[in-house]
Amino acid sequence: QVQLVESGGGLAQLGGSLKLSCAASGRTSASGRTSSMGWFRQAPGKERVFVANVWATGTTHYGDSVKGRFTISRDNAKNTVYLQMNNLKPEDTGNYYCAAGAGSLLLPGDVTYWGQGTQVTVSS
Repeated sequence: QVQLVESGGGLAQLGGSLKLSCAASGRTSASGRTSSMGWFRQAPGKERVFVANVWATGTTHYGDSVKGRFTISRDNAKNTVYLQMNNLKPEDTGNYYCAAGAGSLLLPGDVTYWGQGTQVTVSS
């Protein structure tokens, strides 16, 4: 099993920044279980949606709404993925979930492991 623990959420103002971290522990090296790591977010009453993901090779993908504002990175030695969020908007508000798996992670169904979530609130 793989455990994912997020940190770094909180309250930010319009145009502000926050950085999320997610540390993976457990059998992370088995069968590529954390080959891809990323983030989803879920606003109240809405579906969980893709934010960004990064492969162990460093290749990244971003959701259209965050391109140019968010940057995802990972430290393979620490089994940790980061999400730097700049120029935050109220519509970025939601619970941010760390995700890991062997595939693309573009859809919730692609995810093998989930973190417990961390709340991000952006005020205007």
